[in-house]
Amino acid sequence: MKWQGRRGSRNIEDRRRMGGGAVGGIGGVGLLIILAVGYFAGVDVTPILNEVASGQGGGEITAEDEAAADFVSVTLADTEDVWAGVFPEQVGESYTPVTLVLYKGVTQSACGGASGATGPFYCPGDKKVYLDTAFFTTMSRQLGARGDFAAAYVVAHEVAHHLQDELGTLSQANAVRARSGEEQSNAISVMIELQADCYSGIWARHAEAQFGSLEPGDIEEAMNAARQIGDDTLQRNAGRVPMPESFTHGTSAQRQRWFMTGYQTGDMRACDTFNAARL
Repeated sequence: MKWQGRRGSRNIEDRRRMGGGAVGGIGGVGLLIILAVGYFAGVDVTPILNEVASGQGGGEITAEDEAAADFVSVTLADTEDVWAGVFPEQVGESYTPVTLVLYKGVTQSACGGASGATGPFYCPGDKKVYLDTAFFTTMSRQLGARGDFAAAYVVAHEVAHHLQDELGTLSQANAVRARSGEEQSNAISVMIELQADCYSGIWARHAEAQFGSLEPGDIEEAMNAARQIGDDTLQRNAGRVPMPESFTHGTSAQRQRWFMTGYQTGDMRACDTFNAARL
């Protein structure tokens, strides 16, 4: 992906230097162990991190951290430029860019605590995306989702949740989830996430056309990332038998298919996972 030297977004809230020092006295290795246990065991360790951190993030900002932050800023700017054109054209409304919070270790959102264990997420409570760039390292080294465009896909996916929020889709779906049993709630969550994958594909198509930023192999990187973070693959790699009723994001095949649907059509109407005959 060609991103160096290009415009960065102004909609970045950088919290990486808040607090300073290791989290609650936990060294970097110890923190990574906690995050790894939480991620692969499927356990949210945010409460533990929040307790030891006393609400602080921070830590040394490395050259790798800075490079990741620059990359995220450019990618976010690309989403702003793409959706500023696509959203009015296809929806008939202006697009309001999302704010992305960069943090290191732990931080707080209107949706609760955020940590590397929770992974990147969009919070409709404050309309912000939360991202610890260390997740890119987890993607590459632990999950096998390598490449800068794999990371760009993650950013585009979270921005897509903001699109859903702007459209009212997210609030409507979550309202139904709140009235549903666990299995039905999970099924609706899958529809939400697959639609975000589809919107990510639309972004990739337009980024390629507008900026010429995609390079050979970039789409393959996104497809590999979609495969590696499918619910069935994550559960299998964690030593568990995949349980479809517990899926919240979709299988590897589903995530790949919906990303490609967006990429090939460029049409938001093609991303209606809620009324699709097949997910």
